Amino acid sequence: MTTPQASADPPQSTSTKTVRVVIKGRVQGVFYRNWTIENATQLGLKGWVRNRRDGSVEALFSGSPDSVQDMEQRCRRGPPDAMVTGLEVFPCNDDPGTGFERKRTV
Repeated sequence: MTTPQASADPPQSTSTKTVRVVIKGRVQGVFYRNWTIENATQLGLKGWVRNRRDGSVEALFSGSPDSVQDMEQRCRRGPPDAMVTGLEVFPCNDDPGTGFERKRTV
């Protein structure tokens, strides 16, 4: 005999989307990482953000598909002083961690 709660809970994997994004343009030195942390936290996302040596910013976003999509759209604009010229989005299975954090430059 199964309990109603066990069958009513949706599987975690279908309710969570994880992507890695690379943002190109004038995105370093304009508080892009801080802006990303604020926006991702506001949307309830888990993951990280970091600068890359090539001048781009890389981030991992994990959460509800709608929130991840919203964050992708926000990243296309960025903070006021940024000038985004490109955004690449890659499906990802990496562990996002338990919150949203800043990582070291790679």
